[in-house]
Amino acid sequence: MNLKERLEAEKVKVDDNFYDLVQKYKSHLLKWNKTHNLTGAKDEQTLDDFIFDAVYPVKFLPKCDALLDIGTGAGFPGMILAMALKDTKVTLAEPLTKRASFLQFIKADLGLENVKVVKKRVEDMDAQIFDVVTSRAVTDTQMLLKLSENFRDEHSVILFYKGENVYNEIPKNMKHEVIQTDNRHYLLLKA
Repeated sequence: MNLKERLEAEKVKVDDNFYDLVQKYKSHLLKWNKTHNLTGAKDEQTLDDFIFDAVYPVKFLPKCDALLDIGTGAGFPGMILAMALKDTKVTLAEPLTKRASFLQFIKADLGLENVKVVKKRVEDMDAQIFDVVTSRAVTDTQMLLKLSENFRDEHSVILFYKGENVYNEIPKNMKHEVIQTDNRHYLLLKA
């Protein structure tokens, strides 16, 4: 199954323009990756898996005005979510110059007006409240909760992309839900 068929089978709703944007993104990422080693995804199938993984939460995330992605890397999940959630202002926090430069290039080339790239570690950013805070493959849940303290309030939703170890990282004092797919555990938290 291709990416579109997989998303449709899972009832993940994105508009057709999403697939055009993703195709351009993949083309650029594969080129940049040869020189700058931005991600471990080196072929189109692996990229499709990463993209599916990143966009799947569109299925269950509440509508939001502002989203922060901590440690976006080459764009997973923040840039992919920005392509799918055009009415959401998405801030991508990425401290590494080569990755932040790539994200800025993608923003400009794809005309993603809803994206803001911040080339900083999240702990060096000015405090601001977001409706949703996401992160994938950055650190453990407790550290992510600490890093995100200045960017969420009691109304914010926290979405961490985790592996099987998620069950050992669930905070005892927070309402949570674990949404599981074949390759990913999504930890959804409310303060």
